[in-house]
Amino acid sequence: MAATDIIERVRTALAGSSADIPLYKRLKAALEQVILSNALHAGERLPGERILADALGLSRVTVRKSFALLQEDGLLSRRHGARTEIASKVEKTLSTLTSFSEDIRSRGMEPGCIWLSKLISRPSPTEMMALGIGGSEQILRMQRIRTADGKPIAIEIASVPQRYLPAPELVGNSLYEALEARGFLPQRAVQRMRTRAASREDSERLACPPAAPLLVTERRCFLAQGEVVEYCETRYRGDVYDFVFELQR
Repeated sequence: MAATDIIERVRTALAGSSADIPLYKRLKAALEQVILSNALHAGERLPGERILADALGLSRVTVRKSFALLQEDGLLSRRHGARTEIASKVEKTLSTLTSFSEDIRSRGMEPGCIWLSKLISRPSPTEMMALGIGGSEQILRMQRIRTADGKPIAIEIASVPQRYLPAPELVGNSLYEALEARGFLPQRAVQRMRTRAASREDSERLACPPAAPLLVTERRCFLAQGEVVEYCETRYRGDVYDFVFELQR
């Protein structure tokens, strides 16, 4: 949509708002109305602060505060020195067992990863309990940042007993492809979910504000015979990742 059309829609929505509400909140509500009307699509650019302020007769501070609120709600994506655009979200259904790469490709985006570490190690107590192994066994522990179209959206720490993946170089960009190549593709999983605030390290790796909400999953994956083949903790950016449940009576 052209910038002039966006501005006209925002002006119309703003005119119908209550004067009792602070102006930046009225502008936020007007922008939100336009975004949620599906007139704008993920990745589409909004007019900049100066353009929007001049066109609507507002201060740039008012526009900036409205943009900040929309970013907190996950509707806008902004980076210092870059454009302001409609945020995109990745939906993850919990009814099927799929890999990160499969989820991202199914939504027309290119999955990728930035490796942080990939090494053979002794398991931690948590990994021993999750994988059902003893302290004398070795695991392949992999830490990486997962990306969609180059954008960081998750931090993943996956652990696999060494008997399933004996060497780090067996794993490329997809862990499940590596497991499938050796005949150990997971068939079912048990997953827990919780929330936590992003640490400073998380925020640096995921390009999100410190203390931003993260969705954290802990997943144990099983082979058909019942052995645990993988334990994985993944920290998702809450503003770009949605989990979808389908419920039936």
